[in-house]
Amino acid sequence: MEKWTARMVADRLEESVRTLRRLPPVKVQGYFNLWPTIKYTDMEVLQMEKLPMRLRALPDAIDRMEETLGWMTWLEVEERKLVWKRAARVRWKTLCWELGCDRTTAWRKWVIALTKISVRLNSRKN
Repeated sequence: MEKWTARMVADRLEESVRTLRRLPPVKVQGYFNLWPTIKYTDMEVLQMEKLPMRLRALPDAIDRMEETLGWMTWLEVEERKLVWKRAARVRWKTLCWELGCDRTTAWRKWVIALTKISVRLNSRKN
């Protein structure tokens, strides 16, 4: 098995964010629609606005996401927020403003958090 690196951990976190976005939306139970389904003609279907195609999350991606979310318990609260927001591609400028530090310090904290996870994962394998 190859060893975990900070870059591999960051990639897995980004995949987890993408997987969470692909999960179906949560709907309130108990509501239903009594309206009949509308049958459109071929011409009406062609003239409709195109909706973005939303791909569903695959089961193995959901399993990896659940494993990745478990890693977050190994970090402090501030580190969790930083790592997750960076995986969601929040800009460094926004993160620096929220953390109250400069970009280099925020990047250093991000790398330290990723390294903590990778060290823990590597020690778990042995």
